[in-house]
Amino acid sequence: MRIKRVWAVYFSGTGTTEKTVRRIAAGMAQALDAELAVYDVTTPAARQRELRFNAEELVVLGVPVYAGRVPNVLLPYLTKQLHGGGALAVPVVLFGNRNFDDGLIELRNILTEDGFMPVAGGAFVGEHAFSRTLGTGRPNGDDLAEMDAFARRAAEKVTALTAAPAEPVAVRGETPIRPYYTPRDRHGNPINILKVKPKTDMDRCGGCGLCAARCPMGSIDPADVSRVTGICIKCCACVKGCPAEAKYFDDAGYLYHKSELEEVYARPAANEVFL
Repeated sequence: MRIKRVWAVYFSGTGTTEKTVRRIAAGMAQALDAELAVYDVTTPAARQRELRFNAEELVVLGVPVYAGRVPNVLLPYLTKQLHGGGALAVPVVLFGNRNFDDGLIELRNILTEDGFMPVAGGAFVGEHAFSRTLGTGRPNGDDLAEMDAFARRAAEKVTALTAAPAEPVAVRGETPIRPYYTPRDRHGNPINILKVKPKTDMDRCGGCGLCAARCPMGSIDPADVSRVTGICIKCCACVKGCPAEAKYFDDAGYLYHKSELEEVYARPAANEVFL
């Protein structure tokens, strides 16, 4: 098939999904001799725009895995604002060194229902949003090499096609999709961190407003960055993006869950690709 344009479309709070999707899309565009286009859906304003594609385009679309699934706050956008129009797609998920569970198959299914035809898919490791030690440094040089190889192989598959496949690419995951991963304490009791919000050390805060600008939910008050007025999805864009290290979480359940993740999933997880 002849592809004229490859799109990199991503939601990325701390930058790892962006880095991965851009790398794969650029590699595929080069291999397919196609134009490269980029659209970042991380901000609330960006998610107001509908995106429409056609059969001469290929979309590499990436999201982070939250609790083993596609982030539920993105579902309205992904299901209502994206229109595949017969475009080929490569769903990509980033997971924080634990597991991607059903995140990739869920994203593949959403894209299929949106009118895309997924021809390849990948799950790649990035530093966990909660932690600076879990998956630290990922994606690293070896990961980037795997992304490049994946992009080449996916492009070769597309080039060999005479028409769009009848079925989407097979990826790891379960049907029906499993519930969101639930953190638990040592006694097996669930830990609920849904309403936990970051705090601000005002002695450190310089008032730059970067956290408010970067919040994917628009939930930080730019006039008073200590106020989180809306939903917090724990992406940690504000925590990891603060140049003064003024943002932090102090909720006991959140800190316990973070510590457990760092202890149980310290081993280097592997990327997985599907073609």
